[in-house]
Amino acid sequence: MMNYENLEFCCAELKDHILTVTINRPEVMNSLHPPANFELEQVFNNFSEDPEQWVAILTGAGDRAFSAGNDLKYHASGSQRGTPESGFAGLTSRFDCDKPIIAAVNGVAMGGGFEIALACDLIIASDNAKFALPEPKVGLAALAGGLQRLPRQIGLKPAMGMILTGRQVSAQESMTLGYVNAVVPQAELMDEALRWAEMILQCSPVSIRTSKNVVMKGLDQPNLEGAIKDSRTLSSVKTLMSSADFEEGPAAFAEKRKPQWQGK
Repeated sequence: MMNYENLEFCCAELKDHILTVTINRPEVMNSLHPPANFELEQVFNNFSEDPEQWVAILTGAGDRAFSAGNDLKYHASGSQRGTPESGFAGLTSRFDCDKPIIAAVNGVAMGGGFEIALACDLIIASDNAKFALPEPKVGLAALAGGLQRLPRQIGLKPAMGMILTGRQVSAQESMTLGYVNAVVPQAELMDEALRWAEMILQCSPVSIRTSKNVVMKGLDQPNLEGAIKDSRTLSSVKTLMSSADFEEGPAAFAEKRKPQWQGK
């Protein structure tokens, strides 16, 4: 497994099955350049593959920004470009990870930073968080999934209201629009993200991974009937049915004790 002690552009810590990843470029509001993107790809590759890592929390260093997106000064300098196959921050084009990822948004989440948050399964925001896809204001477009995820998550007209103006949206309005799960004072952000992670850990990891997989695959289906029928053939469902957790859950319930999940 990966050694997290030698990371240059992010920090990572694993504790009690929860991986906390912090984008560590506060001097540029945690904006990302290619070296940071490739490093984060390796971190999330490891998260996906390590059976001891069940939930991830992603946040930004400092109190100003989750991530301001693409490092435009690095871009403008003519330095080497490139994006990992798994996308911005190793997440925006990652479609094969069934483990839950929580974005703890501590301040600005602009452009690619917002796209990273949208690629996560839950968004917990500090009360000073701001979200936007401002790329058109600098001659670019949100091509790391923002133009696809935002309409799917909040509906066409609200999404176009953000996309076509590049306007900044507050944490409270984001909660109303539906892409944020909770808003708390900044000092309480990580505690709240951990609270959500710990609620997830109360459930079977195999059940959680199966549930995420079924949801995401179902969104690809044009109708409800097809989504339900196809879910029965998914390998994740078959894995759940043959797992130790599938036996442990009912046994613990019958014996009135806390289940001892194995994640397999």
